[in-house]
Amino acid sequence: MDIVIQKFGGTSVATEQSRNEVAKKIIKAKEEGKKPVVVVSAMGRKGDPYATDTLIEFVSSINSSIPQRELDLLMSCGEIISAVVLTNILISKGYKASAMTGAQAGIITDDSFGNADVLMVNPKNIFELISKDIIPVIAGFQGISQTGNITTLGRGGSDTSASLIGEAVKANTIEIYTDVDGIMTADPRICPDAKVIEKISYNEVFQLADSGAKVIHPRAVEIAMRANIPLFIKNTFNERPGTCIIHYGGEENNLLKKSNNRLITGIAHRNNRLQICIEGENIDDEDLFSTLAENNISIDIINIFPERKLFTVDDKYKEIIIKILNQKNVKFKLTDNCCKITLIGERMTGVPGVMAKIIKCLNKNNITILQTVDSLTTIACLIHNSNTTKAVMALHKEFELGI
Repeated sequence: MDIVIQKFGGTSVATEQSRNEVAKKIIKAKEEGKKPVVVVSAMGRKGDPYATDTLIEFVSSINSSIPQRELDLLMSCGEIISAVVLTNILISKGYKASAMTGAQAGIITDDSFGNADVLMVNPKNIFELISKDIIPVIAGFQGISQTGNITTLGRGGSDTSASLIGEAVKANTIEIYTDVDGIMTADPRICPDAKVIEKISYNEVFQLADSGAKVIHPRAVEIAMRANIPLFIKNTFNERPGTCIIHYGGEENNLLKKSNNRLITGIAHRNNRLQICIEGENIDDEDLFSTLAENNISIDIINIFPERKLFTVDDKYKEIIIKILNQKNVKFKLTDNCCKITLIGERMTGVPGVMAKIIKCLNKNNITILQTVDSLTTIACLIHNSNTTKAVMALHKEFELGI
C-alpha cells in the first residue's frame, strides 16, 4: 500500500484559492494510485480570522493569563477548522474524506501543555478510513494525553505530526507543502543567488533547521530519519520537484553525490545571539552551567579553557544571564548583536582546508570572527549582526553554491 503523508502549512490553507490548490495536490496523489493521509496547520497567520495567534489574542483581551490547559484547548481549534474545511472541499469535488483531531488520529502524549511529548501513535482509526477509500484529513500540532486532556506539540508541531503519523502508518513518503520551492542553499531574502537543493541528507537538513533555516522543524526531520522515510519539501502553488531528504549512505549516497558534489550543501544563520566571555581560573564550571540549565537557558558555541569560558545564548536571556553571573561574583564580558553563521555539508568530513577557506573569505571581506565551533558536518562562525548579509553572500559565492 503506497501511503503518502501530505502536510500543508498555514499559508497553503489560508485562502479559498490556496485551499483549492491543496485539494488538487491531494486528488493528484489519489489518481496516481496512492493513499494520501493529509495533515493540516491552522489557516493563515496572525490577523487572519482563524489563525492560532488571532484566537489567542481574542481570548487574551478577556483574560491575559489563560490557564495552560485552556490555552492548549484553544490552540488546537485552528487546525481542526482547517481539517473540516478541507474535508468538505474534497467531498464537494466527489472524493470521500473525513476530518480527524490529533486525538482521533491516535496521537497520545504526556500532560506537558504547550510542548507535549508524544508517547505513542495508534493508527487504527487512520487505517480504518484508508481501508474504506476515505481520505483522512488530520489536524496537526495536537494530541491527547493519557488523562484525556487536549495537548499541543510546540513549535513546528504540524510537521512533527506529519512525521509521527508517517512513521506509525509506515508511509512510503512524507511531503511537506509550503510557500517556497524547497530547501535553499541560503536564505533567499538576504542571498539572491540562493538555489533550491535537489537532494540533501537527513543530517544536513537537521543541521540547517537547527541552525536557523525555517523550512521544517528539526524534530520532524529526526522522526523521519528514525523511520527512514524520504521527506519532500514542496511548493503548494507550483509543480516543481522541491527538495528530497534521504539518508547519506548506500544507494542513496550515490543519489546525493550525483545531485551535489560540493563540500558545502548550505548556509544557515541565526541572529540576535549574545556572546558571554567569563574570565578567571577559580570558577566552578559545574555549578555555573548547572545554574544556567536550571533556568532553562540553552547555550551554544561553547569553548571552555582553564582561564576562560566562552559561549553564546539567545539575547532574550541577557538580563537573567547578567543576574546569574553577578550572583556568582565572576568577571565577565558580554558582546550582543551577534550572528551565528553555520556552513553544513557531510562531504567536508575529513577534508583539510575548509576552515582556512572560510577564514580567508571573511578576512577578505573585513568581517571579524568572534568565535568558531565545528563538528564532523558543520563549521559555525560568530560575527556581528551588521555583517550577516555580507558574510552569507561572500561564503555562498566562495563555495560556489549559486552555480
